[in-house]
Amino acid sequence: MADDTTAPRTVLVTGASTFLGGYLVARLAANPAIERVLAVDSRVPRKDLIRRMGRAEFLRLDIRRPTIAKAIATYDVDTVVHAATSIMDTAPHSAAIKEFNVVGAMQVCAAAQRSPSVKRLILRSTAMVYGASAHDPSHFDEGTPARREPKRGYGRDLLDIEGYARGLARRRTDMDVTIVRAQAILGPRISTRMSSYLSLPIVPTVIGYQPRLQFLHEEDALAAMEHVVLGSRPGTFNIAGEGVMTLTQAIRRIGHLELPVPSGLLAPITGVLQDLKAAKLRSSQTEFLTYGRVLDTTRMRAELGFAPRYTTTETLDDFVARGGVTPIIGAQTWRAVERRVVAAAHQLQ
Repeated sequence: MADDTTAPRTVLVTGASTFLGGYLVARLAANPAIERVLAVDSRVPRKDLIRRMGRAEFLRLDIRRPTIAKAIATYDVDTVVHAATSIMDTAPHSAAIKEFNVVGAMQVCAAAQRSPSVKRLILRSTAMVYGASAHDPSHFDEGTPARREPKRGYGRDLLDIEGYARGLARRRTDMDVTIVRAQAILGPRISTRMSSYLSLPIVPTVIGYQPRLQFLHEEDALAAMEHVVLGSRPGTFNIAGEGVMTLTQAIRRIGHLELPVPSGLLAPITGVLQDLKAAKLRSSQTEFLTYGRVLDTTRMRAELGFAPRYTTTETLDDFVARGGVTPIIGAQTWRAVERRVVAAAHQLQ
């Protein structure tokens, strides 16, 4: 196990063109305690993101190729952050994306295993690995197996990728491997399938279900990854904002209208209401919006020593206030309706 008092010297971050990967690079590059920060991606980040990266060095290479091992060896990397999985925030899942995810993770883990300089590997995973079903527990802790394990999509990819990371930890006992399972990320700058879905003026929901949701603010997602990089806490950790709300509560808080539909029509009707392009709903997202998913974050606070700044409610409010979401029904209107409903209920008693 690596010495948790030793600050990283040379950090390599994959997925530098994504929001999470790119802005994490910017945070790390601003830290003078880190000697060198390497930003890796096959795509060149946006110009504004490149500027934010400051002194970080950008390496344009494909993580599916052996060149990733050469880069790790050449720069004597001691900390590898595999954030290329952040592509799932916006890109629709496909055979090409699956190859990128799985083969890329295999190459990164193999390169880290062969390099004697690498002492830490941090994997950005998500709560998708738990799946979503009617038989789920009220809260998923890190040791809770999925009641209905994802068979396809990003959830399946991440289960496989996490397996590679844990295998690496077994083979390299001198290396710290940390898996960060982030809850659904929202914020004014990041674009995700959830943010696209909630931005619809009329939001389709599955009739007869009230999924319980948690959100993680984009700044807290970045802060959690930075926290793990700067400290050495091996293991798997759920990351989520405090508090829970139902999907209906979220829609009303945003000021949009709910349209209950049969489960099989959720994805197609959502597509009709707005062309979500790269953020189209898939079956795993439909299951999540039917049954919900709530994480137990006890280990995040007690063992990792991290506490998000934003609660679930505050995350949603900031997404509305600064993310360009326009309410079509104000909060005062909803409160007036609720008061009338409560008054009518009292009269019936």
